[in-house]
Amino acid sequence: MGGTLRFLSDVLLGPGNNLRRHNKKRKQFNTVELKVRMDCDGCELKVRNALANMRGAQSVEINRKQQKVTVKGFVEPQRVLRRAQSTGKRAELWPYVPYTNPYMAPPAYDKRAPAGHVRKVDAVMPVIAGQEERLATLFSDDNPNACSVM
Repeated sequence: MGGTLRFLSDVLLGPGNNLRRHNKKRKQFNTVELKVRMDCDGCELKVRNALANMRGAQSVEINRKQQKVTVKGFVEPQRVLRRAQSTGKRAELWPYVPYTNPYMAPPAYDKRAPAGHVRKVDAVMPVIAGQEERLATLFSDDNPNACSVM
């Protein structure tokens, strides 16, 4: 049956149309988070309308207190960012990650970060194998060459 339908569609539409339709790459479902500077209801409405009218956007959630916009759908992050910037608002990809481990130093402190979040940094200081132990004993009381600040 599939061969018959393909033959008829080739006859009616032409052989090239059928191939173009099957070779088109499908976009994957993404959740894009942005930090957009919004002060009032008008700013929020302007950003919401611009992002909700994008092709592929299925939902737009805005948290004005955190200055956070979440767009879900079949969209590309860079296109969403450009569309948000086209409204005249300062926009960037969401730069914060949740901070849950109090025993490790946070990646980068940012006083404007929402509660429980720190700024995302790709590589603060690359740690080479074996160097981690050396860094841990640098300020140890057992190390006679340790730095003493007292």
